[in-house]
Amino acid sequence: MSTSHRLLRSLCLSAGALLFLILAGCAQNPVSGKNDFVTMSEDSEISVGRENHPKIMAEYGRYEDEALQRYVQSVGERLAAVSHRKELIYRFTVLDSPVINAFALPGGYIYITRGLMAYLNSEAELAAVLGHEIGHVTARHGVRQQSAAQAANIGYVLGTILVPELRGAGSQDLFNMLGRALLSGYGREHELESDGLGAEYLARAGYDPKAMLDVIRVLKNQATFAAMEAKRQGKQPRAYHGVFATHPDNDTRLQSVVGAANRYVVPNAQIKRDVYLDMINGMSFGDSPKQGVRSGWHFYHADMGFAVSFPEGWQINNLPDRVQAVADGGKAFIEMTASDLNRRLSPAQFMKQRLGVERLKAGQVLNNNGLEGYTGLVDAESGGLVRISVLYLDEKAYIFISATKDKRLFNQFDAGFLSTANSFHRLRKDERALAQGQKLVVKTVGRQDSYRSWSKSTPITNSPLSQLRLLNGQYPSGELRLGQKAKQVK
Repeated sequence: MSTSHRLLRSLCLSAGALLFLILAGCAQNPVSGKNDFVTMSEDSEISVGRENHPKIMAEYGRYEDEALQRYVQSVGERLAAVSHRKELIYRFTVLDSPVINAFALPGGYIYITRGLMAYLNSEAELAAVLGHEIGHVTARHGVRQQSAAQAANIGYVLGTILVPELRGAGSQDLFNMLGRALLSGYGREHELESDGLGAEYLARAGYDPKAMLDVIRVLKNQATFAAMEAKRQGKQPRAYHGVFATHPDNDTRLQSVVGAANRYVVPNAQIKRDVYLDMINGMSFGDSPKQGVRSGWHFYHADMGFAVSFPEGWQINNLPDRVQAVADGGKAFIEMTASDLNRRLSPAQFMKQRLGVERLKAGQVLNNNGLEGYTGLVDAESGGLVRISVLYLDEKAYIFISATKDKRLFNQFDAGFLSTANSFHRLRKDERALAQGQKLVVKTVGRQDSYRSWSKSTPITNSPLSQLRLLNGQYPSGELRLGQKAKQVK
């Protein structure tokens, strides 16, 4: 038998074995009533959510506002009661994260961040987000996605057993590519299906299903703003998960699936704008005090007990394990991290022994604000210079790494690098209030109010004028209306 005939015969056997696996793994979809390929029972699906829920809590943290948690749970339950899987017990949790996101685990565990809630403007919009995520659960999207991934992997394993020629790295890359294409295709269809299901649940629960389109506009505006901010920093933008945010709000298929929910609409469908705004009045905005708070070009951390000032006008990014400051266009950056002290070393010795810096140039002692420190320059692999500074506070070493994108610009920015390191100090009593974070404040707009006047007094660090408009659904150029309720940040 020729190699080509043997390869064809083996591929047919492989396809047949995979087909048998697919037929054996079919189950009725709760939404469509059709048979789907799944490799997980409902009990196993629920256990996935139950086992991973504590991990989500550990990573993000639960927002400590029990009235708000009960409110979100009640809205979610109202939608779940008219869903295709009303027999499940759904758990809706507000996460203590400024990231704009919502997602679901299999089995009825659904999450929304306070970061996303800050930019919604009615209970109907909240219900749209929760309804979309309920749609992922009712249609078993997570289970179907995982089953598709298993099928792609099993298909490759079967292929390599039956077709030795497929064992090379190139073939693995091909299967990976096909698997990714399959999964991304499912993802697009799943997101659109969840939009339609969410709109249906909205209407059945007495809300206006057009709120689904309002939420998508909110997320599209966020994506536009994030892209502009990222371009200013010379970075890639981060966005809401999936393609929920990438639908244009005039997309024909989207309009169709949302419009299909109109047959369920009841008279006087609810929006509940004021109820929602009253519930989020006083909610934390932006950074959590547990992870440090940005205010202007300053950064305060109550738990760790320090404050630091970055160059004025730079974008400050507060990440779980570091703080970054980036100049316009990404021309320069400063990155601050912290590390436990374990031996009695001087800051200069710490640089050499812990950071592995062997050839430090222009080293000098830092003794500003009563803290022990050291700074110097090292040669970068690109041929430029990097400034490294280390300061001690209590049992931790705070490490500043500063550099420029273009080595020719280093001297232009180095004074700012040194100034940042020298600004590091123990948190003062008068700064403790600043370290407690920002809050949303809902106000009835008066004659003297405008976004421009609000932007001058807000503690929002980055692009305050744009962010205030985003918060109130009037991005990019809307204006406050006399008598309306609107969100400020204090």
